[in-house]
Formats: sequence, structure tokens, C-alpha cells
Amino acid sequence: MQDQHAVPGHRHDHRRLGRELGIFGTDPLIGAGLPYWLPDGAVVRHTLEEYIRTAERRGGYRHVYSPVLGKRELYEISGHWSHYSDDMFPPVDLGGEQVVLRPSLCPHHAVIFRSRGRSYRELPLRIAELGAMFRSELSGVLGGLTRVRSIQLNDAHIFCTLDQVTEEARAALELIRAAYQALGIRAARYRLSLAGEGGKYVADPGMWRRAAALLTDVLERSGLPYEAVEGEAAFYGPKIDVQVTDSAGRESTLSTVQIDFHQPERFDLHYTGADGGRHRPVMVHRSIIGSVERAVAHLIEQHGGAFPAWLAPTQLVVLPVSDAEVPHAAALVQRCAEHGLRAEVEGPERGSLGARVRQARLVPYQAVIGAREAAAGQVALRLRDGRRPGPQPAEAALSRIAALVGAHRTVLWEEEGDGAGNGGGGGGV
Repeated sequence: MQDQHAVPGHRHDHRRLGRELGIFGTDPLIGAGLPYWLPDGAVVRHTLEEYIRTAERRGGYRHVYSPVLGKRELYEISGHWSHYSDDMFPPVDLGGEQVVLRPSLCPHHAVIFRSRGRSYRELPLRIAELGAMFRSELSGVLGGLTRVRSIQLNDAHIFCTLDQVTEEARAALELIRAAYQALGIRAARYRLSLAGEGGKYVADPGMWRRAAALLTDVLERSGLPYEAVEGEAAFYGPKIDVQVTDSAGRESTLSTVQIDFHQPERFDLHYTGADGGRHRPVMVHRSIIGSVERAVAHLIEQHGGAFPAWLAPTQLVVLPVSDAEVPHAAALVQRCAEHGLRAEVEGPERGSLGARVRQARLVPYQAVIGAREAAAGQVALRLRDGRRPGPQPAEAALSRIAALVGAHRTVLWEEEGDGAGNGGGGGGV
């Protein structure tokens, strides 16, 4: 059974709800398009980032850190300066050199690839980073977390041979599918984004045809319906965009897979092949969830603040019926921490039991402890979706919850004998 929390209307404007839930805020002194993350928002962000890093490690990626600044020359080589400078912050003069806040991570990763000689035996080389980048967005288009000037991007670049490109792009789509299932979200559609008219695209028709043919093959082999749209490509190559819709029905891109022949040539990237000669790698850009900001905005609106249990800022709230059960509640919170669960006590000083239950309506699990439960070492569980599994040993309940959370499931509870495939919850890509 998929969790459908009981708050009326599960789609909300993330700008309002994000503030009400204590996820993020803004202040004119910090600046437009520069939100700050509040404690509960920081928990969501950190948990999401750790999920992505773990998924990437399991997928054979190696993580790096790179600076948020680069010399203007770096972006002249990559092509950003000539094709993308209107969206970049102006350069700053430092010691006779001009440095720029980066609008993208790919030039840094290209430099990391060429930092030493590479052999064909190392390919595919998958480099990932959750890194900051900056876009000089006009103030009129900024809003909440969806359009910001400081972006934390879930980015990765795969350097591979031409024969490896299709499989690497297909595997990236599989990572996206698995992430969407864990997050309980769905793709609205797939878009093959191609070049359009005008001078913002790299002028190399052969390169565009080759990359578009490869991405078309990936989509068709994956059995995914898609539509080709001109004018939505990156300046250096076509891409697969995974589109989502917000609570108002507006569409945006959350995840991408791109094939790039341009930057490997611009940076003169090469590897030594089995024949001992120099060969040019292909660069696959991919992002599982895109920017953390836009991903969290979409999650807020998709779930109305009732995040999947593994992602929720507070996963379990302990509700002692009276002051006599408060020590038992505190001990249970400590046991939750030992299970890796985020738990809090809401004691009688916060109001009646009914009032506290209502206040905690977005928390996935509520554990009520009365005199009978305290004496028996039990908890009376209430689930956010309205179910009540009933009193049971506290340790057994926590172990069961921790297993579902650790598996990044979207279901809140499974009865004895339910398999992993039953009530799986969450939409695939």
C-alpha cells in the first residue's frame, strides 16, 4: 500500500509550504535567488545527497571536489564564454587574472580527466560531484527553490569509448528510474532535446547528428516513449531531459543525460588505446536529480510535506500519554538513534494526545506510550496514512521501521509475509 497521508490536497506551492515546514527561507540581506536552508531542510538535503552518493558509488562512480571558481580562459576553452556568458556572473580581477563563478562543473571534470595519462583499461571513468555552480538569473524569474542563483548540482561525467556510450547512458537512465521510485515521484515525459536555430549552439552538424542518433538509440532500447523538441539542447550537444510537473501543472527538467563530443575535443582529451595510439573519449553528462534545490521543491509539492519516511526530517514522534511515561519516551528516542532513525518526543506539555497527533500528522510514524505500553516495553504505533498496527514490542517495531527506511521504501508498513515487491509504492521513471 502506498502512503497517502491524510492532509487534504497532496500538491502544494513549495514556496509557502517550504517556509511553514521550516525547510528554507530567504532574506533581502542575503539576496534574491539565494535561499538558506533551515535545520529540517538541511536534514532533507543531507539525506538526499547521501542517497545519491551511495547510489553513485554502487554504480561505479568516483567522487571528486572541484573549486567553484575558474579562470575565464577555462570557460573560453569549454565554449561557455562564447555560448553561455549571458547566464554567467561577470569575471573578477585577481592579481592580473580574471576568475569566474562557474556556471557548470563539466570543464573542471574535463581538466581532472586530463590531469594524467589515461589508458583504455580505465574506461569508462565515471566522475561524480555534488557541487555548487552559479547562474546570473534575472530577478523577475527567481522563485523559491526552483529558480535560484546558487545551485547545488548532482552532476557526473563519464569518459568512455564510443562503443561504451549507449550502455553508459542507459545505465544513467536506470539510476534515474531507481531514484524516482525511492522518492515517490514520476516523470511526466521524456524529451529528446535537439539544437534549434540561432548561434547559441556549437556549429558542427556532424557532431549533432551523431550524438542525437546515439541518444535516440538509448531511448528506444530502454523502451521509453519520448518526443524530440528543437531548441532545448545544451550548447554543446543534445540531451535526454526527464520532465516533471509542479502543482500548477508547469513543466520543468529534473534529470538529464547528455552526449558530448565537443568538450573532449576542446580540452584535447585522450586516452591510450589497446593499439598504443591516442584516442578521443566521449563525454557523457548525467544528473540523477538535477539541482538539489529543484528536487526538494518538487518533493515538497509532490508529497505536500509528507516526505517518504527515509527522507522525512523527523521519522518518528514519540507521544507519552502522561508525564509518567516521559522517561520511557526519552529512552525510546535513544533507541531510535541507535537504529539510525530521527525521532523526537512530544510530551504532554504540548497539549492533549489528540492535539499532538494532529500536530505530527506529517511525521511517518507516531509511537504512543501509555501506562500499559510502558510496563510491557511496547509502543502503540500510528502511521501517517491512518493505519494503526497496534501495540507491539518497541524493539521489533523499530527494527521493522529501520529496515523499510534503510531500503528507501515508500511504503510505511508491511504485514508479516508481505514481500518486497508488494505495496512497493512510488512511481518509476
